[in-house]
Amino acid sequence: MKIYNTLTNKKQEFVPIEDGKAKIYACGPTVYNYIHVGNSRPICVFDVLRRYLEYMGYDVTFVQNFTDIDDKIIKKATEEKSDFMTVSRKYIDEYKKDAAGLNVREATIHPKATENIDEIIKIISELIKKGHAYAAENGDVYFSTRSFKEYGKLSGQTIDDLQSGARIKVGEIKKDPLDFALWKAAKEGEPYWESPWGKGRPGWHIECSAMAGKYLGKTIDIHCGGQDLIFPHHENEIAQSEGCNGVDFAHYWMHNGYINVNSQKMSKSLGNFFTVREIAEKYGYEPIRYLMIASHYRSPINFSEEIIMQCKSALERLYKFRENLEFAVKNAAESAGKIEFDIASYKNKFIEKMNDDLNTADALGVIFELVKNVNMNIIPKSGIAGKALLSGILELFNELTGVLGILYEDKTQGQKSISEDEIKELIDKRNLARKEKNWQRADEIRDELKSKNVIIEDTPQGTKYTIK
Repeated sequence: MKIYNTLTNKKQEFVPIEDGKAKIYACGPTVYNYIHVGNSRPICVFDVLRRYLEYMGYDVTFVQNFTDIDDKIIKKATEEKSDFMTVSRKYIDEYKKDAAGLNVREATIHPKATENIDEIIKIISELIKKGHAYAAENGDVYFSTRSFKEYGKLSGQTIDDLQSGARIKVGEIKKDPLDFALWKAAKEGEPYWESPWGKGRPGWHIECSAMAGKYLGKTIDIHCGGQDLIFPHHENEIAQSEGCNGVDFAHYWMHNGYINVNSQKMSKSLGNFFTVREIAEKYGYEPIRYLMIASHYRSPINFSEEIIMQCKSALERLYKFRENLEFAVKNAAESAGKIEFDIASYKNKFIEKMNDDLNTADALGVIFELVKNVNMNIIPKSGIAGKALLSGILELFNELTGVLGILYEDKTQGQKSISEDEIKELIDKRNLARKEKNWQRADEIRDELKSKNVIIEDTPQGTKYTIK
């Protein structure tokens, strides 16, 4: 598999540190609000990365953190006349609901910043010892950016480029405008932890260095996140981690592109965002996930409700295909048919696309190519295709859509007032009525089924039904 590595600005063959294993760190949410559609892109994309590596036989350890102490969380707690723990716990729970709705699997480990304060203090102490950080008079601790000679290697920015725009904010006591906070002295009324530098709390960047190091080791295979995190967050993570440990922090850096609204990046700060929850309430979660994988992960996506509707239609086409294929399998003859169909070629093409820097867009194209071919050449001849062939196609279809994490909705949820046996009994009665040319009775049974969310369709292979 080749991965586009932001660090080298080129595609590189993925060679894990340890054969057959992949250690991945994905930057998680700062939990002070519901996630917006832009936040959902890295969540879905890197869930697919994990699924695909596992599909290819890797033992994946996937760590995604929760930033549960931050200025934004403290501000939200003040607005809600609450405390930071109540706010963070609430939005961790809300995140998990949205992630489950998007069919994102839980991380192997979901560490919280507040659970790793000791590890954070340990790294900061080591950085001070090695001359990469210093404590200010007020209890703040800063990373000395110029002390790390390779600073800027991820983002491509030089110290000279950064210096021109650097400023020291009011209240900061640091030696150089380029230096950034590792530890923040507590202000009156703010939450704090005891440290060698006094009461305070960690800076944002150091939290991820600590958690990645603790749960994955000093060097990890893949670090991923949104494009907006390249600078300064990921750049600072590299400086901290490599300054502390003296070894590479991550071998591969993967960054997804922005979600745009009217050609502007979707963000809370610009106020042009839609939460996943509000879009899901209107269209469901799955069209959002589909949108995130329908384009290459590094390409920008222009979000609109019209596009969400197109994603919904594409999913309905895939669900319909699966229903038709399941029906064909159920009614196929056990004996082997005479139709030749190269199932393996579609699997190989899918893998080829995914191996090219996780190209989910082209991988989806392979699935739709399969759908088109089977709809045209196999299902109409399902009577002679044979159960083995049809079952093999269905198995591959479920396998590939499962790697992408789509087609996960339970389409039988509407089946509440009627059982499968009752449906079949009514269909048999309707077929008898049709045979006897009792069209009125046949229509009455159709309407009865429809009233119970069961839609029937007469096909050459027999009457099939769908539960809406």
